[in-house]
Amino acid sequence: MPKAQETILEIDLNALKHNFEYLKSKVSKNTKVLAVVKAFAYGSDANTIANYLQDLNIDYFAVAYTSEGVALRNAGIKTPIMVLHPQAVNFKTLIDRCLEPCLYSAKVLNEFMASAQDQKQSNYPVHVKFNTGLNRLGFWENDVEYIVQRLKATNAVKVKSIFSHLAASEDLSEREFTINQIKTFKGIAESFSRQIGYQPLLHMCNTSGILNYPEAHFDMVRTGIGLYGFGNSKEEDKNLIPIATLKSIISQIHLIEKGESVGYNRAFISERTTRTATIPIGHADGIGRQYGKGKGFVTINNKQAQIIGNVCMDMIMVDITDIDCKEGDEVIVFGKQPSATEFSKSANTISYEIITAISQRVKRCFIGN
Repeated sequence: MPKAQETILEIDLNALKHNFEYLKSKVSKNTKVLAVVKAFAYGSDANTIANYLQDLNIDYFAVAYTSEGVALRNAGIKTPIMVLHPQAVNFKTLIDRCLEPCLYSAKVLNEFMASAQDQKQSNYPVHVKFNTGLNRLGFWENDVEYIVQRLKATNAVKVKSIFSHLAASEDLSEREFTINQIKTFKGIAESFSRQIGYQPLLHMCNTSGILNYPEAHFDMVRTGIGLYGFGNSKEEDKNLIPIATLKSIISQIHLIEKGESVGYNRAFISERTTRTATIPIGHADGIGRQYGKGKGFVTINNKQAQIIGNVCMDMIMVDITDIDCKEGDEVIVFGKQPSATEFSKSANTISYEIITAISQRVKRCFIGN
């Protein structure tokens, strides 16, 4: 692949296909797979990722907000799209674009039913979320009877699925808690289906749930971070390939004398003669200030170069004293090696945060099929 000549996010579609096929191999052939493509497909490119997965016959997509679903429809996505956190102000648009809302509270349930009735809908597909322990969004177990009564009062909507979300599926020390979540959800599902008179799809597993709790695969599984190459464990990370590599170049090299400073607020004072490289990427591109002052690093010619001083809006400076390099050389921030997981650990955070933070001003380039 060609060397970078500017700051780019290189996205490997072959890696995406590998991850999708690996995760799909973990579930039965009758279990549907939902791809979570919210937040620009975890900081990559939602339109391209979704179209590629649609060609691979993905069963469902999920986004956080209606606007994300509209963007996918505008990009040619025909596959069903679930909106995980819909807001009432967008219900008309949601229906107009054939997006499927997740209903998680009495307020949202009643508001969406009223909107669907106003727009003369019949059996419009909705998804009902139950809270089994994450305590973020969702109805409670004892809300089943109320929900069913409300749903039976109209033919404007019909429940396509009921679902919940595992709170700690990647942490096997919390297995007892997770098993209790699964048990609670099974009870909710049985009660709901019996009272409503039909069987909606059931889904509960995220990526770590797919890998660690096959007993909870049910009718569909949801995968987000796994598609993008992260398995939430060292063992599973070996089976997945990060799809995104953040690259840049060396813009300029400086020779800093002992006692001289680098960057804003003189955050770095050289203790020796030091060679530094300035790289055109900064906190406006997603590399936050927490990576400065020697915490974060980049890779130049297979060697780590520590970020020195404060991260600037558009630039970082790194120590290349012991690295043989020149202006114009390629710089790897993260990718397959080192991964976003390794990079993010330097600032005590997680891969999710760094990959979703990459600014839309960073050019996206695609390789593979």
